[in-house]
Amino acid sequence: MKTEGVVQFTGRKRSLIEDARKERESGGLPSPGTSRCADHFVFEEKDGKVALNIVFTLSSEKKSGLSKTGKVLETFEAKIHHIETRPGRRTKNSVVADLEYFVRCEIHSSDTDVLINSLKRVADDVRAIAEEKVPWFPRKIGDLDKCNHLITKYDPDLDEDHPGYRDPEYRRRRAFIAELAFSYKQGDPLPKVDYTPEEVATWRQVYQTLRGIYPTHACRQYLETLQQLEKDCGYGEDNIPQLRNVSTFLKERTGFQLRPVAGLLSARDFLASLAFRVFQCTQYIRHSSTPMHSPEPDCCHELLGHIPMLANKEFAQFSQELGLASLGASDEDIERLSTLYWFTVEFGLCKQDGAIKAYGAGLLSSYGELMYALSNEPEYKPFNAEEAAVQPYQDQTYQPVYFVSESFEDAKAKLRRYSLTIQKAFSVRYDPFTCSMEVLDQPGKIQNALSQMREDLKILHSALEKLV
Repeated sequence: MKTEGVVQFTGRKRSLIEDARKERESGGLPSPGTSRCADHFVFEEKDGKVALNIVFTLSSEKKSGLSKTGKVLETFEAKIHHIETRPGRRTKNSVVADLEYFVRCEIHSSDTDVLINSLKRVADDVRAIAEEKVPWFPRKIGDLDKCNHLITKYDPDLDEDHPGYRDPEYRRRRAFIAELAFSYKQGDPLPKVDYTPEEVATWRQVYQTLRGIYPTHACRQYLETLQQLEKDCGYGEDNIPQLRNVSTFLKERTGFQLRPVAGLLSARDFLASLAFRVFQCTQYIRHSSTPMHSPEPDCCHELLGHIPMLANKEFAQFSQELGLASLGASDEDIERLSTLYWFTVEFGLCKQDGAIKAYGAGLLSSYGELMYALSNEPEYKPFNAEEAAVQPYQDQTYQPVYFVSESFEDAKAKLRRYSLTIQKAFSVRYDPFTCSMEVLDQPGKIQNALSQMREDLKILHSALEKLV
């Protein structure tokens, strides 16, 4: 099948990797949940509280020192989680060594500096021990309201190379749709967009072109879901589906739900959303002058590229695993996870019935690259998470290298092994009942999680016995 005259790649593609790289080089985006105390970061907890590690020394000669420090902590309503002592230095004139105290407590973030200064009046060598510098991450699904850092490099109001830059009407329309996303809060009804005839015409051209090659180029799971979307959610040439209908469809199948977004999110915020099975989805459409290409995510890319795969349970789990691995990760690890996302969720291939098929959204929403990826031109590599995480990527033209997964289950297992290599002082566990993250940083929390798992295993064992 000829591709000449149908698609010519121009401009840069959306790249989470590039976003993550810029974020790391610029020192990161401001986090809504970090505070500073004594030049060290402390970890923000709920309701404006911070966990603070304090070390101080009490001289053996100051017998009232402990009661005074206790009074200071009480005055600031510090909630003590842990306290321990150890012998400190011994002065020449003292018979008994000084005691060094370690206190882990929780106080209001606005009181940290005053607390430290107050302790210095009654104790010696007072210092705050730096918590591991853990970037803020959402703890509950409502925190995604804070995950709204946009990358503006493809904004039609700012990017002179954007197809809509010189079209005032298009920019006004984009601003209107963006405002719907900016106003959205978790739990609100998803906003409805009444698309114009010109927008539907752009969608129609994209839909007709791609729909014709899906049967031979898309993976089996994609094709099965697309048929259901056409039946249940109004997918078709003459209708741009509404997010609220698609979100309901997804939630019934995999627990994923959609959230409107005004543009290209930062890599950290986007990946964090996946951890909660939330996909941040644009509602605007690309400029009519370039119907087969968009330099940024738009509803054609989201609805045709991502949504059908997110309705598959194995792929949805893989996507969430990527998000979970990103929570609290370093900037360097975010870049590597973004690269993994690029070579799987965006440009991934898989084996089916002896043939190579596409499952990546960047392929399934791009006629030109989909045809190229399944030709004899690019190089194929078996999917390996460690290798894919550092593979040089291409955002100026088509990929010279694609990774081929044996199955989504195999890819998920390899991703989990890779995630274990990410250095963090804690693990996280998603609670689907409360849509919140449990930080497993204490033995008690881990024991509770294991107890719940044992109960689940009992249920499964009982079910198995009934079948024997």
